[in-house]
Amino acid sequence: MKRVRRTLKIQLNLKLTMLVVGLFFMAIIIKLSYVVISSNVDGINLTEFASSRNTAKETIYAERGTIYDSVGNPLAKNANSYNIIAFLSASRTTDMNEPHHVVDKEMTANALCGVLAKDEEKKKKCLEDIKGYLNQDLYQAELGTWGKVSEEEKRALEALELPGISFQTLAKKRQYINSSWASYILGYARSDEEGNIIGELGVEGYFNDELKGKDGFIEYQKDAYGYQMVNTPENKSEAVSGSDIYLTINSDIQNVLENAITTFSKDNKMDWALVTVMDATNGNIVGSATNPSFNPNNLEGLESYLNPLVGYQYEPGSTMKTFNWMAAMENGIYDGNATFLSGSLKLSDGTLVNDFIKSGWGTINFDTGYAYSSNVGAATLALKLGASKLTDFYNLCGFGSKTGITLPAEEDGLVDFYYESELANASFGQGVLVTPVQMLQALSIIANDGVMLKPQIVSKIVNQDGEVTYEAKRTEVSQVTSKETAQKMRDLMYKVVYDGLEYNIEYSPKSVKLIGKTGTAEIASENGGYMTGYNDYVRSFAGMFPYENPKYIVYFVTKRNTGGNIPKTIATLVDDIARVTNLVNSKNDVDSSKIVEIPQYINTTVDFVLEDAKKKKLNPIIVGNGKNVIKQYPLNKTKTISSSKIFIKTDGNEIKMPDVVNWSTNEIIRYCNFIGLNYTLKGYGKVKSTSIPKDTVLDTKTMTIEIELG
Repeated sequence: MKRVRRTLKIQLNLKLTMLVVGLFFMAIIIKLSYVVISSNVDGINLTEFASSRNTAKETIYAERGTIYDSVGNPLAKNANSYNIIAFLSASRTTDMNEPHHVVDKEMTANALCGVLAKDEEKKKKCLEDIKGYLNQDLYQAELGTWGKVSEEEKRALEALELPGISFQTLAKKRQYINSSWASYILGYARSDEEGNIIGELGVEGYFNDELKGKDGFIEYQKDAYGYQMVNTPENKSEAVSGSDIYLTINSDIQNVLENAITTFSKDNKMDWALVTVMDATNGNIVGSATNPSFNPNNLEGLESYLNPLVGYQYEPGSTMKTFNWMAAMENGIYDGNATFLSGSLKLSDGTLVNDFIKSGWGTINFDTGYAYSSNVGAATLALKLGASKLTDFYNLCGFGSKTGITLPAEEDGLVDFYYESELANASFGQGVLVTPVQMLQALSIIANDGVMLKPQIVSKIVNQDGEVTYEAKRTEVSQVTSKETAQKMRDLMYKVVYDGLEYNIEYSPKSVKLIGKTGTAEIASENGGYMTGYNDYVRSFAGMFPYENPKYIVYFVTKRNTGGNIPKTIATLVDDIARVTNLVNSKNDVDSSKIVEIPQYINTTVDFVLEDAKKKKLNPIIVGNGKNVIKQYPLNKTKTISSSKIFIKTDGNEIKMPDVVNWSTNEIIRYCNFIGLNYTLKGYGKVKSTSIPKDTVLDTKTMTIEIELG
């Protein structure tokens, strides 16, 4: 009986076990059926999950546009770096008519080394290394240091259309061809954490949206290694490259200004200095140089994020008398022959207005008062006008308002005076704030028979399809004065230089007639009143040339300079501009040999270059040991100054380090960029020493030169 019970119990347990197992499998079947029917399980979209496991989406970065000067010389361009990827697995290819892997390894190695190696000895090493990489039993391979290539090398390799060779972006960089040249106009661009290039400061910042373009993307099926499977569908949206921007900058004039500011700043301390030239006929800024400047390639020297041209506000001093005199003329109270007693003027509140020579020049007329820069004459006219009329006229000339030039962080300046002493001070440029670009805009009134022109820095914008989406045109802001008032002011400005204070004749150039007005302003103290130090002044010159029919407006201003010859600086740069722009007056006996136009040296011989450069008094730097010229800087038809260095690249691959001691910062940077040599700078000034000795054979792919300046 016990045996029967035991048997029944075993049978019951077996049935229960089978029931549990059956229920378990039924639950699995139900779950699987649900998975088959539904695309969403436990909050997970299975369709998307499967897709994400087998597809990839990559950003196709847009190429940032290039910034050019007025005639198409590149000033800022992309200089990205890349890594070569070689796909070795034949599994990537389904049709040998269109291979997607490296088929002919010998041919591929030779083609790669033909671009990557600079001479025969390096080519042997290149072939040995790359063949080793290509003969690995791998799905894909990198090529070590040989595989790190520049934008230029990448383009050359892409043109070869080598099967199985692809490129991976390593770094996105922006290259500024001329280093600190016009740095505050160009600004700079940097890479953010995601690798996007973002423009900051200058044109790079203001036109960042136009320059950056629009990124695209590609969605594709990926293989086990994460790479795109060939002959599979893809969803692709092409990137739209950024627009190219052409500035109004004339490189010939910019070179003159850079040389002028460098010469002025030599052995001369100052808070800052700026010289800018505007085309008087259309408002185009054709050159602007500053000290201090900075190198946009590495931001060395960047101390202020304000562009002096539009962001610095200061009391201008006596250059403001020009607009006070014009206000008197336009309001019908000016008589140039009327006289006043110079020296000092006592206001109703007891304040004394003094001429810079306190004894004055006796009784003089107002025409002479302008030429002599009399504060008493300026205050006398302003008191007759009244604060309201002078304020209105200053505002009409654009002071106290932004010009609207397409540069970031432009300031308004300040025109705000009421009391008699404030009015008197404002008449000779104290107690009001201006910016350099406002002064240039206001001076255009005099050059254009009373019409004020808007300053411009961009001449045109061209999109990736070659379409001009913006083109600058002469923009007349308003008719501020009569033609007669403008002509009268030109005559008075002529009197300043040629018939005013005896030392003003130093401003006169040899080649053209320059007219203008000087300015010296006290600097406000943080503790109230004005600073009293020997150099605590803002000094400036506002002028235009030629006198008979002004073509260019020049404005120079410097704060707290300890030296430097302002009249000589102005006279020299005007002569140089007149020559490079063919404004030279042929009646004058001018030594025009100082200005040289660079010829086309490409496709000539080194011997020809050496002989021709000697005739033109140029200093050729020969790059490479070849006999034929394949590249040059500056380019054909560029004007430069005699004794300037020109860089000539030959068809020989052996490049030796020249003697660069005493080269300027710009010269050494241009040389390194010209040959593609990485560099680091330490200090300021001219080259004192370098880490690579003279006559060393350079390997531009692996070497970095350390340059000490001083």
